Amino acid sequence: MLNAVEIARGMQGAIGLLKRDPAAPGCFDNTLEACVRSFQVMILVAPLHITLMLIRYTSVSATADEFEIVLVEALRYVVDWLLFPVLFYEIARRRNWLALFPRYVSALNWVNLPAMIVAVFGVVLATLLPAVLGELIRFGLQGLFFYWFLVTTRTALGASWPIAFLLLIVNWVPSLFLSLIVDRFLGVSLAVGA
Repeated sequence: MLNAVEIARGMQGAIGLLKRDPAAPGCFDNTLEACVRSFQVMILVAPLHITLMLIRYTSVSATADEFEIVLVEALRYVVDWLLFPVLFYEIARRRNWLALFPRYVSALNWVNLPAMIVAVFGVVLATLLPAVLGELIRFGLQGLFFYWFLVTTRTALGASWPIAFLLLIVNWVPSLFLSLIVDRFLGVSLAVGA
């Protein structure tokens, strides 16, 4: 399990990436062991993700029962977390970025922790405010997370803005399709009065 020193270092690096600190990638070891270890961030983020799912399911209805929702959402969480690293491995192989793969994937994994903390606070605030302000907060959060991904990609890979944007699309579009498939499978629709 990750220790307090690793968590502090990962958080420092993730926030440094958001600030575009060129030294931030140094917080993530460029080894396969560190990369694999960074996937344990999934465990740290899981309670935050569950909080977001509980908030979400208060404003939607689903035809699936609670057990199916929990099972399918848990599977989506794992698949969604692993999908981009798998896709990116092939991109890295073709672009000769395999030497940078461990550090980049580690950085993206660690970015999820502070990003989810911000997301929980933002979504809670958005649910307490009038609908228009809530949607503005959600839109702002999405913009922040896209920007965080872009600067992480630029800083950790040394990629140009257009390449970083293409990688953002490779990250976001499959995740969006996965969400649509899960929602359709679970029969998710906006709750009446939501």
